[in-house]
Amino acid sequence: MPTLKQLEAERERLKSKLAQVGDMRPGSLVERFRKCGKATCHCAQPASEAHGPSWSLTRAVGGKTVTKVIAPGSAVEQTKAQIAEYRRFRKVVQELIELSVQVCDQKLREQSAPSGGKKNGTRRRARSRRRSRG
Repeated sequence: MPTLKQLEAERERLKSKLAQVGDMRPGSLVERFRKCGKATCHCAQPASEAHGPSWSLTRAVGGKTVTKVIAPGSAVEQTKAQIAEYRRFRKVVQELIELSVQVCDQKLREQSAPSGGKKNGTRRRARSRRRSRG
């Protein structure tokens, strides 16, 4: 079991990782190919390729799904990197929470540990038994 000092050092390491977080955004990036619906377009022909790819970023906002179109090219790569950074951030935060729980538990154990033969500073008085009369 790690010591309190080791746990706190690991917590500081995770905090410094959080300080290095770059641009991030939640969501999923989806590549789409669509048919435009014009009868004279090449995409209307059987076995023909649809238009695309176009890129959509979706995420939940206030319980609703919001979609944003991402321009092809470097914007797609930037968005992928931002999503990856968001996932890394979430992972570090989860690790930090779990580690913080361990630190708190360790502190409680150390506070409640008996010191010098005394038991938590509480004493119980012996109770005398009363005999029932009757």
